[in-house]
Amino acid sequence: MMSERKAMAMAQTALFTWGQTATPPRLVNIRENIVFEAHLKDGRHVALRLHRPGYQGRAGIEAELRWCEALSAQGLAVPRPIRGINGRLTGGAGNRVASCVQWLDGGPIGSGDQPLGPAAAQVHMQAEALGALIAQLHNASDAAPPKDFARHAWDGEGLLGDHPQWGRFWEHPALSPTQATLLQKARAQARDQLATALDFGPIHADILRENVLATHHGLALIDFDDCGPGYRLYDLATALVQGWGDPLWAAQAEGLVAGYRSQRALADDQAGLLPLFVALRAFASAGWIVSRAAGDDPRQIAYIERACVLAQHMLDGTPPWQYKV
Repeated sequence: MMSERKAMAMAQTALFTWGQTATPPRLVNIRENIVFEAHLKDGRHVALRLHRPGYQGRAGIEAELRWCEALSAQGLAVPRPIRGINGRLTGGAGNRVASCVQWLDGGPIGSGDQPLGPAAAQVHMQAEALGALIAQLHNASDAAPPKDFARHAWDGEGLLGDHPQWGRFWEHPALSPTQATLLQKARAQARDQLATALDFGPIHADILRENVLATHHGLALIDFDDCGPGYRLYDLATALVQGWGDPLWAAQAEGLVAGYRSQRALADDQAGLLPLFVALRAFASAGWIVSRAAGDDPRQIAYIERACVLAQHMLDGTPPWQYKV
């Protein structure tokens, strides 16, 4: 992991693209992307991102930013990109592409290690608001489709092909032979079922609770790092997957679908595919964690268990949120 001192030096170099700052930026986190909070000399409050090398590339990052710029112009609650003093969307420092977006005041609605609670009515209401926002995102994208959207796709190949975006989940080194067989069987059936999903277009692809902010103006979406062309149901699935095992998961699922339907059509046969897409997200996460955490990290086993339980529900045709996990 990069040291804070080196990250700060890179941030101060990158900020020359936006005219520098009056005071040093504040480090928010060092993860795959490095994020700083900063106030530009012209007074604008921004988030500076130093993007991870080798994932999207400058063209992909600028495609993301153009899409967010268009969404923000339509009134969507997403971070508005800040162009540099040269008019460009990106700068750089060392081996990292840099970008600045409008800072959104607010806090995440939760995290994967927190319960959904405290009450079913509250969970349903919040999920309904999020479902409506996701539908508005999809509606805005259809109204003004992004051009040159050169991003990784969350399609059949990206989710289930020989080289999925986040890794060959069925080869996770901690899988038992029985679990590996189950995931291979589920993968084969998922490829067949995926052909019945109809709505495809630009998606966020990572609507975890950490990426949804509660602001004074309602909910907002941040962190479009994984966005790309994909199945719209995958956005609903990413919003649901962290609720696995929570006693209020059914309330979240019901609220999310109701909110989505308040803004965009979702036929019953398509809503019935949500267990498939929640399983697909769990599969992707099981592949993702292999190279992101140590072998003894408890998330390795937890992600495998979640993927296998959801795979079995998918094979059995049972909605996982209506049953005890």
